[in-house]
Amino acid sequence: MRNVYVLGTGMIKFGRYPEKKVHQLGAEAAIIAIKDAGITINDVEILVSGNLFQASAMIGQRILQQIGQTGIPVVNVTNACATGSTAVREAYLGVASGMYDIALAVGSEQMGKAGLLGANRDGVADPAYNTEGKLGSGLMPAVFGQAGIEHMRKYGTKLEHFAKISVKSHQHASRNPYSQYRNEITLDDVLKSRMIAYPNTLYMCCPTGDGAAAAVLVSEEKLRELAGGRTRPRIAASILTSDPWTERDLALPDVSTLTRRAAKQAYETAGIGPKDVDLTELHDCFATAELVHYENLQLCGDGEAAKFIDERGGVHPNLGGKSPVNVSGGLLSKGHPLGATGVANICEVTWHLTEDERAKERQVPNAKVGMAHVIGLGSACTIHILTV
Repeated sequence: MRNVYVLGTGMIKFGRYPEKKVHQLGAEAAIIAIKDAGITINDVEILVSGNLFQASAMIGQRILQQIGQTGIPVVNVTNACATGSTAVREAYLGVASGMYDIALAVGSEQMGKAGLLGANRDGVADPAYNTEGKLGSGLMPAVFGQAGIEHMRKYGTKLEHFAKISVKSHQHASRNPYSQYRNEITLDDVLKSRMIAYPNTLYMCCPTGDGAAAAVLVSEEKLRELAGGRTRPRIAASILTSDPWTERDLALPDVSTLTRRAAKQAYETAGIGPKDVDLTELHDCFATAELVHYENLQLCGDGEAAKFIDERGGVHPNLGGKSPVNVSGGLLSKGHPLGATGVANICEVTWHLTEDERAKERQVPNAKVGMAHVIGLGSACTIHILTV
């Protein structure tokens, strides 16, 4: 497999765009990424498009109708919340295999005010199979609420620990012009906001919305030709896992096991350990999910996530700590247009590793290694590790 580099990135501000179509959002991000890479659409050899809500609508081809129909192969990808990151992985594999030298990955989604997602897992309504209302709720806030409750029961984690994650994310997002919400909030604001699914209050839940992001991936040969001396990150690991069989997974989602397996593979592939990671963009669809994933990604030891978020003297997830997490604001504040999220994480990590102006207000200093993690319930987990 060949080395693969991120040559260009593009992203639009996450929010709501009722006046536009989803392929127009994707086209905007793609054009930004192409210009950032210093190429034209004629140089792109394959487009991989990630979109969930319009998975059967050939969004990739419609994006090309906006930016240039050159006859290249188009692959449309859907993989729950991991849709965008899976698109990046497919583009990565195309270049790493030697089949292509320049690939474009685009993630886009238009959700508007979609409301609560989930309930009938796998779309099954038959009461013989549907656990809704019997083993808790299949609505997403409840699923991840259950994960938080388990952590509280096992390790004594408090409601305030989850709330502190929301406060952190909003503080980070205030420095990110691409974030859907940029308002800072207090711990009291989080705790007093409406309870959605204990322990997740309103401010501990990610918003729905619209957005798009794109990345141009190239081979090492093309990098030397096109980078013009610019430092560009190498994708040191691109991992995708699904649920292994567990007794629990037959009835309740297991949000941890496939992430732990992916993390182990990613660190081994990249030849690094968790202490080498300078920043992490992880899948914080809910505050409870972020706390659980601290341990799943080995950013701290099992049972130490509450201490990790409390710590202020060294290793902690706030900007300025030795292990900052979601300095973009994460899904909780940046937003979570499903198909765009995974590509947006790649953009954010790339910007920090290259000291791009787009991350200037929240720059992680001297960052050399970044990790992007996404989990799609059902389940799919992607982890990308980028290095410079």
